[in-house]
Amino acid sequence: MNQDEYLELLEKYKAKIKGEFGEAAVKPTRVSSQEYSEFKEELYPTRYSLYEKLCNLAEKIVNLKADPTKAAIMQKDLDICHLAVTPSGVLSFSILTALFTIVVGSLTTFAIPLVLGLEPMFFLVIFFLVGGVIMIPALQKIPGFMANTWRMKASNQMVQSIFFMVTYMRHTSNLERAIEFAADHLEPPLSLDFRKILWDVETEKFGNIRDSANAYLDFWKEWDKEFVEAFHLIESSLFESSEERRLSLLDKALEVVLNGTYENMLHYAHDLQNPMTMLHMLGVVLPILGLVILPLVVSFMGSGTNPFTTAIYIALLYNVSLPIGVYYLGRIILSKRPAGYGAVDIGEQPGVKHFRNVNLSLGSVSVDVNPFYFSAMIFIVSLIIGFSPLILHAFYPNFEIQWLDGTFKLMDYVCPPDTPACAAESKIGPYGIGSSILSIVLIAGMGCAVGLYYTLRSKNVIKIREKTKELEEEFSSALFQLGNRLGDGLPAEIAFAKVAETMRGTTSGDFFNITEKNITKLGMGLEQAIFDPQVGSLAHYPSNVIESAMKVLVESIRKGPRIAAQALLSMSRYIKEIHRVEERLKDLMAEIISSMKAQIKFLTPAIAGIVIGITSMISTILTKLAAQLSSFATRGEGVGALGDVLTIFGIGIPTFHFQIVVGLYIIQIAYILTILSSGIENGADPLGERYELGKNLIFSTLLYCFLAGLVMILFNVFAISIMKNTLVG
Repeated sequence: MNQDEYLELLEKYKAKIKGEFGEAAVKPTRVSSQEYSEFKEELYPTRYSLYEKLCNLAEKIVNLKADPTKAAIMQKDLDICHLAVTPSGVLSFSILTALFTIVVGSLTTFAIPLVLGLEPMFFLVIFFLVGGVIMIPALQKIPGFMANTWRMKASNQMVQSIFFMVTYMRHTSNLERAIEFAADHLEPPLSLDFRKILWDVETEKFGNIRDSANAYLDFWKEWDKEFVEAFHLIESSLFESSEERRLSLLDKALEVVLNGTYENMLHYAHDLQNPMTMLHMLGVVLPILGLVILPLVVSFMGSGTNPFTTAIYIALLYNVSLPIGVYYLGRIILSKRPAGYGAVDIGEQPGVKHFRNVNLSLGSVSVDVNPFYFSAMIFIVSLIIGFSPLILHAFYPNFEIQWLDGTFKLMDYVCPPDTPACAAESKIGPYGIGSSILSIVLIAGMGCAVGLYYTLRSKNVIKIREKTKELEEEFSSALFQLGNRLGDGLPAEIAFAKVAETMRGTTSGDFFNITEKNITKLGMGLEQAIFDPQVGSLAHYPSNVIESAMKVLVESIRKGPRIAAQALLSMSRYIKEIHRVEERLKDLMAEIISSMKAQIKFLTPAIAGIVIGITSMISTILTKLAAQLSSFATRGEGVGALGDVLTIFGIGIPTFHFQIVVGLYIIQIAYILTILSSGIENGADPLGERYELGKNLIFSTLLYCFLAGLVMILFNVFAISIMKNTLVG
């Protein structure tokens, strides 16, 4: 029989079946509720799509061939995170980006100083040249970096995925449907991976669901053997003829992944001490200790150099090189984190999205305002105040405000050491305690603007999640009671009312009470009373764990109250076990996390604030001393000795510039360490990360600014009194 005859015969029997049984009999059943390509387009991160476009564009411009060995490793990473890119595209993108950085950076380095009337910054040319060379191998590691990020996010959902599959398989022994059930209730990226398993079967890349799943599990053999073993146990349960043996294998699957998670996290916590010590030393201790000696080094080595140029060099070290290094070390530490319990970002769910905005009530009208506008307003105001000394000097070069007979100045522009007399436009600065205080306002505004954005973006949503977590913690007990009621033969609608009455006053009682009211007062069915997007009980408590439990209830109740009772009792036991292991993991990480939080909230900003105060005092002394030496040299007093001193003695960098550099570093290091501590403690938890960023950035920045301003004023008063007593007269 040829192909045409086969197709003709197939259509003939389809038509016959359709005539006898109707349209539904011949309609093919889709493995997935929507196509994998559409699912990827909707849920794939935008930054990954941009990277795909850039790499594909670079490959069209210069199609460079990668080394076969490296290309094979790179292709594996690209497959892991589902990137439609070739190794040649990655190589081409890295080369083109590096060349663009070197050429544009070098040209800009010469152009900007010419426009500002400064000397060319040859150090920046070297910086861009070295940076461009380093970018070539660094950009080629982006697929590996993305694969590690993908793996970390996916590994945090491993326990949940096994939990969802086991829950479904207990009442319906169908692996295909269990994977689909897990994919529907997981967040990306693991939901995308599970969809891909189904998609490969649907597109006939694999003949059955087991082959497709085993091909996917090959990757995880290297990273999470317990997940692979648990998955195979679930597969094995399909071939057990005994119901007792089948359920025992499912229980064993969840036990394996829970115990494996605890053991892996135990080893990770033990191995974390040395990397964290190194990160703390390189990212916090050494840079801040360097701040103490840096002003003196700059002063003695900066004769003849514009202080603004020196500030740019320091900024390249503290605001570019060090943050990149600390972030890179932090990502390496996070990439080794084993599977855990990644929390769900409920802020992305449709019913909760508007809570990410600031809700303003204008009479009877409610308006949602993006927090970005409030943050932008604070940032712009602080920018104007902070840069006011530069703005005033640009328009009014001779503008000056003094207090206490010149002891304190709003801004103090001085002549270079080798130019005793110069025009107002040629003076350098701003020096003076007033300018330094105004620069602190700039840093306070920047840190608070960013922190306020994250705080307002997450404050309302985190309250909903905390309330939901309360429900999850006590939900195992509620499910146990509901399962017992169903086991007594009560209908689900009556069982909900009984449990709501028993647990009155608790979060679980409120959940069941909402469901019961929807049934009795609104006339809804059980499924609608729970899942209705407007008034359903899940709309008030968005939780994947609770949603999956209710899905199991709705599906199993169709097979009878006793089947539903068994399913709920099993889920009650599983939820309690997961919660127990999660608490043990928190105990393991408590010491490290508390140490990191102390660094973020107190140690780093406090030490930096005190150092800036000392730096301001040193800068004041050096500026006054340089002015006095220049005055002596002009009057011819001790010309020979002073001439030698002036050749090696610079005026020092203004505290205004230096404080802005250090303040930015404090904001950057607080941001990076917060992301790192959140990742170590909770894994991939975007909502919790945003909430912690909001709190830490505001607190750390304000603490630093308060201490810097206080110490700066006290030390300057002390320095000026000494200078008056020793140099004047």
